[in-house]
Amino acid sequence: MDKKVLLAALAGGLVNFILGWLVYGMLLTGFSAANAGSASGVERSPEEMGMLWIFVGCVAHALLFTLAYSRWAGITTFKGGAVAGAWMGFLLSLGYYMVNLGTTNLINLTAACTFPVVDAVTSALMGGVIGWVLGYGQRS
Repeated sequence: MDKKVLLAALAGGLVNFILGWLVYGMLLTGFSAANAGSASGVERSPEEMGMLWIFVGCVAHALLFTLAYSRWAGITTFKGGAVAGAWMGFLLSLGYYMVNLGTTNLINLTAACTFPVVDAVTSALMGGVIGWVLGYGQRS
C-alpha cells in the first residue's frame, strides 16, 4: 500500500468520523431513538462510547472505498469519488440495514429505509475527499 492510499484512507476516515458524529450523534439522535426496534440496552451512553474503536471503524470503511477507487476504478477526482461513494455507501448500508431489519429488533422499517439514504450522502462526501486525495498533484 502506498503513501497516497494511506493518506486518502485517513482523510476519508476522518471525514467519515466527523460526519458520523454530526449526522448520527447530533442531527438524527431523536430520529434514531424514535425508530429503534424493541431491543433494549444495546446502545452505549455517550460516556461509554469507545471513540477510538469508532474511529478505527471509520478508517476501515474509508480504506475499503480507497482500495476500490485506487486499484479497480481509477477514481482520482472529488466528483468521481462522490458519485462512487454515494452508490457504494447506499448499497452497503442498504444491505446491512435490510439484514439487520430481518434478523434483529434493533431498528424498524422507517430507519432501515432512511439510514441508507443518509449514508449515501455522508459516503458521497467521504468518497469525494478520498478521490480528491488520490488525484492530488496529478496533471489533468
